[in-house]
Amino acid sequence: MSNNFFFKNKGPFSIKKIIAVSGSENYSELDKKIKIHNITDLFRAKETDITFLHSVKYKNPALNTKAIACITTKRLAIYLQENCFKIIVNNVLLSAAKVSKLFYPEADFDYLDQTLASSDKLKKKYIDVKFGKNVLIGKNVHIGKNTIIGNNSIVEHNVKIGQNCQIGSAVIIKNSILDDEVYIKDGVKIGIKGFGFIPDKLENFRIPHVGKVLLKKGVEIGSGSTIDRGSITDTVVGENTFVDNLVQIGHNVKIGKNCMIVSQVGISGSTIIGDNVVIGGQAGISGHLKIGNNVKIGGNSGVIKDIPDNKKVMGYPSMDFKKFVKNWRTNG
Repeated sequence: MSNNFFFKNKGPFSIKKIIAVSGSENYSELDKKIKIHNITDLFRAKETDITFLHSVKYKNPALNTKAIACITTKRLAIYLQENCFKIIVNNVLLSAAKVSKLFYPEADFDYLDQTLASSDKLKKKYIDVKFGKNVLIGKNVHIGKNTIIGNNSIVEHNVKIGQNCQIGSAVIIKNSILDDEVYIKDGVKIGIKGFGFIPDKLENFRIPHVGKVLLKKGVEIGSGSTIDRGSITDTVVGENTFVDNLVQIGHNVKIGKNCMIVSQVGISGSTIIGDNVVIGGQAGISGHLKIGNNVKIGGNSGVIKDIPDNKKVMGYPSMDFKKFVKNWRTNG
């Protein structure tokens, strides 16, 4: 992944090697001299990258991708340009996960950060930062002026934290970039590997998570919440968005500006949420959805399809709020 300073890319690899790892057998028209430098999504792939196409939902970006090669199925290959080499497989996500692990073998789990050192030994480096007791800091961590980090917290290697941030106690931050004036309450976990795996016969194959978490200026994250890093893209929480306690934000989720997310909400992976969205307590949002701007989702709702701008919904499955109220009055 480009600009990835949390996980080392072991590439480039020959396309022959990648085909072998993917489990494909389509060697026809193959230029064995082709070198692949990275794996990424259809949108950001460059001329030296490989990508993957697993759903017709992504046919438009597939038609425009710059990737030199794409892991896909025979049925979906028609949506790729002629100059994009098609690696035909039966299970696109499993093959893509195996190729991702080839490039990023250390991203499939949260392995021990052996660079951690006590903040007591780093006071000269962070003279404008206030630390609580028993704080551990990894290598190449940047922490801005006037930031406070509470007791028993851990900031792992290469994390960047802006100025005037407040980090609570028992917080773990890894694989993340925090802008200025971000507030993190006690017990939060940011940048951990998401719940991503592909069933493969008698075992589950862990999907490497090579993305980051980006928390924009003025974000607040409530106690006990968890934000997973992206699997192939980044997880983003937009400027001035407030997240209550005990909220789960899955991998690759994008949340816009000025949103309010109440306690015990769960947002599944790769869902995109617009600006000025309010989500009531204990609501659940399925993965790969698009929630528009200015949407209001009532508490305990279950969202299983896209919601356009300016809508107010409630219930399971979620429906227009007025319809929900009418049904409730009718059915008692």
